Amino acid sequence: MATKPTVLVTRTLPNAVEDRLAKDYNVRLNPDDTLYSPDELIELAHGADAILPCHTEHFTHDVVQRLPDRLKIVANFSVGVDHCDLEAFRKRGIIVTNTPDVLSDATAEIAILLMLGAARRAGEGEQMMRDGSWCDWSPSFMVGNAITGKRLGIIGMGRVGLVVAKRARGFEMEIHYFNRNRLSETNEQGAIYHDSIEGLLAISDILSLNCPASPETANLLSAERIAQLPDGAIIINTARGALVDESALVDALRSGKIASSGLDVYRTEPGGNREIATLPNTFLLPHIGSANMETRDAMGFRALDNLDAYFSGREPKDRVA
Repeated sequence: MATKPTVLVTRTLPNAVEDRLAKDYNVRLNPDDTLYSPDELIELAHGADAILPCHTEHFTHDVVQRLPDRLKIVANFSVGVDHCDLEAFRKRGIIVTNTPDVLSDATAEIAILLMLGAARRAGEGEQMMRDGSWCDWSPSFMVGNAITGKRLGIIGMGRVGLVVAKRARGFEMEIHYFNRNRLSETNEQGAIYHDSIEGLLAISDILSLNCPASPETANLLSAERIAQLPDGAIIINTARGALVDESALVDALRSGKIASSGLDVYRTEPGGNREIATLPNTFLLPHIGSANMETRDAMGFRALDNLDAYFSGREPKDRVA
């Protein structure tokens, strides 16, 4: 009988995913869900044929160079791969995969939740209920903004952006978007294309960031670009924290240029941005865009499909390096 490949799993995965892993592979699990340091990760990788990590593990150029020669594939439990130095992996000949498609609905749900929460001051309202400070009501009490009928600007009309647009149409929102390439008329579904980010910003009552993080998109939402949004706009980010100049966002929230912001991602994770967290006109979540049971199972199975393909001699469907 052929020896089963050895897979290092860096975080605790759903039971169904770990059960499937155990059937087909020699598995090194992380039952305590410990976040490994780079040195620990490299040490644990010795003797492994594959690693199944999450976005919490950072495969920098240095880390990739130190990985053992036996390692052949890194099958990420994430759609984003900004935690991986893909060029370093290519030079080492180590395959990298991700898990697209399966979390689009879940992330779009969180985008709509953030949109509603930020617009209707849900964070402030919940805090009042928790600390007992709700003691009055008047016509001017806790007045927020409607999203129904507003202009929604989407930067990045990929898998998630398309679903955000689809859900937003239920609120009779007018959909505008910027993308590297214009969509087909069928996929646009009446959405209005802008060939520049600046053109999109100027009309966005609500702006949703749904593009990948890359060197090209770092600080995409800068102070200069925030200034181009309409006064009182709302910013939503379910993509990656690196897209936003957080200092500029804080200034805009404090000045009222930006009415509110709903965020699920931050430049520093875990922990987020403590300055942003002190601002009342924010609605904040701890990077839970894909956090429902169905999606997490699907992500794990997608990662395993990529491992199964590689170890059976086929090209992994979701190869990114």
